[in-house]
Amino acid sequence: MKKITIILYSLFLVLSYLKAEDGSRLWLRFDKTENTTANIIYKQKRYSATLAVAMQELKTYWKGQDVEFVVDKKLKNLKDGYLIKGYDQKITIYAGKDEGILYGAYHLLRLQQSKADVKNLDIEEKPSYDIRILNHWDNLDGTIERGYAGYSLWKWDELPNTLSPRYKEYARANASIGINATVLNNVNASPDILKAEYLEKVKALADVFRPYGLKVYLSVNFSSPKVIGGLENSDPLNKDVQKWWKEKAKEIYSLIPDFGGFLVKANSEGQPGPQDYGRTHADGANMLADVLKPYDGIVMWRAFVYNPNNEDRAKQAYMEFVPLDGQFRDNVIIQIKNGPVDFQPREPFAPLFGALKNTAEMVEFQITQEYLGFSNHLAYLAPLFKEALDSDTYSDGEGSTVAKLTDGTLRKQSKTAISAVSNIGEDVNWCGHHFAQANWYAFGRLAWNHQLSSEQIADEWLKMTFNDDKSFVEPIKTMMLDSREAVVNYMMPMGLHHIFAWEHHYGPEPWCTIPGARADWLPTYYHNADKAGLGFDRTKTGSNAVAQYFPPLDGVYGNIATCPENLILWFHHVAWDYKMKNGRIMWDELCYKYDEGVQQVREFQKTWDRVEDFVDKQRFTEVQSKLKIQAKDAVWWKDACLLYFQTFSNRPIPYDIERPIHELDDLKKIKLDMKHHN
Repeated sequence: MKKITIILYSLFLVLSYLKAEDGSRLWLRFDKTENTTANIIYKQKRYSATLAVAMQELKTYWKGQDVEFVVDKKLKNLKDGYLIKGYDQKITIYAGKDEGILYGAYHLLRLQQSKADVKNLDIEEKPSYDIRILNHWDNLDGTIERGYAGYSLWKWDELPNTLSPRYKEYARANASIGINATVLNNVNASPDILKAEYLEKVKALADVFRPYGLKVYLSVNFSSPKVIGGLENSDPLNKDVQKWWKEKAKEIYSLIPDFGGFLVKANSEGQPGPQDYGRTHADGANMLADVLKPYDGIVMWRAFVYNPNNEDRAKQAYMEFVPLDGQFRDNVIIQIKNGPVDFQPREPFAPLFGALKNTAEMVEFQITQEYLGFSNHLAYLAPLFKEALDSDTYSDGEGSTVAKLTDGTLRKQSKTAISAVSNIGEDVNWCGHHFAQANWYAFGRLAWNHQLSSEQIADEWLKMTFNDDKSFVEPIKTMMLDSREAVVNYMMPMGLHHIFAWEHHYGPEPWCTIPGARADWLPTYYHNADKAGLGFDRTKTGSNAVAQYFPPLDGVYGNIATCPENLILWFHHVAWDYKMKNGRIMWDELCYKYDEGVQQVREFQKTWDRVEDFVDKQRFTEVQSKLKIQAKDAVWWKDACLLYFQTFSNRPIPYDIERPIHELDDLKKIKLDMKHHN
């Protein structure tokens, strides 16, 4: 009997190990303590669920010296940050809020997991942004718009009575990297989310999340008063409409006292909004802001306002919002995508940043890789996030970076915020690709501290998610840091953009034509290939989008000789034989860039194969398989784009570049059976 028990126990351990290496633990792969002598000390009378989580995490996983928690309201300047003072015998975490203690506890565990020295610590951490938020584009039917990791985590048909254990794990993962807010539903929102039965479900999630410092927000449909309230219209100046929203806010806060507020997509891509009634974005946002104000709630009003007009699509947000500057309430934040078009592999920063002198602004990134190969391609996005945050707008003189304009450094605002569209689904590994977890992690870390480098974050994530062996970490870190640029190279180098396949945005289709489709939804609108050259003329002779940038950038971007070459086709229609700075003509440079992207991915394959001995079999094999897909797709992109653009350039592909393996006519026949919802 004893022998059978031992065998069964051994089998259990093996199975547990195998399960543990399927990616489900994310970067929280802490080993439980055994025979630890550390004490977790809290001497104050007041005790909360958040402090209980912090204490339990350290009791379970901390292997170092004693740790004491001290909550001191005098430390309010730290916001929800913390001080960590450590000596040989004891570490003390000081914070002004309970959440700060929790974040400090996770900081200690991060140091332990990455084998850092924890004997003598003197750490002060204060978050860059007050609100660090994930935007879920999850629908009430369980699908996710631009979701590539399975269906939604939120089981609306089971809530509020059945709570998945993943809800708590989700909250825990976010808390571990400082994310403190979540929008549960799609910006293309169903009005039903505001019905009483759904608010009860939202309350159930909020109750799970609360101990982890995670507040709940909702995307709302502007027509909700009419659709579910039975009102004649949803005009923001209609007193009955205002009353309906006031009562709805009261209902929400009676269920969820710490509810964060609303995210709104209005008058964009067919979504309803105040302009339907001849009102402005300010009218709509302020009406909602007023009903949330008594509860300290906020309105995040998206600047993604792409409705058909004759202007360059890249100009529209600026044109609609700059005239409204100063008209928004102080609890309205204009949420601006990092670039002026739509989460492309590379864009210049959106010119709206800094242009709103008297209005709060926040950045919206996209973690899910709608335009970067979905969950099939390895694309570490910290370099993209950093590129946007570190961009100098010159709005308030040199050094007016997007980060400083949105974090309160240059423009004081009542609350600062940063957001990103989530890549999380019900897949076992959460994100569809094991390395896509790094983008969730990277966003959280940069939202907490935007001064961290892409390299620092990659180093942390690798050591926590895989192992700390230098022979593994260094080559894989290099692969991660190169990956976003590789994607740019094999998809859309030199400032090309939005030449994806129709609707689902997976794969190339620069030739795409759809009868009756909006021009700005078609690739030809953006690349403008003809016998003369390639690219979108946004100079004074074209759309003059450069005029939306502050000097000297307007001149830098507007002059082909000074425009950064990685954006040259974004701002200029460039002749095929235009000589680049390296002496090549533009056509040849384009060819070499596409080829470089292909070769980079093949090097990623080699790099990954070399570290097989450092990675568990399941994750190694699954990443290897994804890299094979990426390598095939890179060739597909290269061949499709070069063969198509060659029909305009009438120039040979340089002979030292790998020859195309496809025929253009065959590539044009590819039609993937995919939707933009999973």
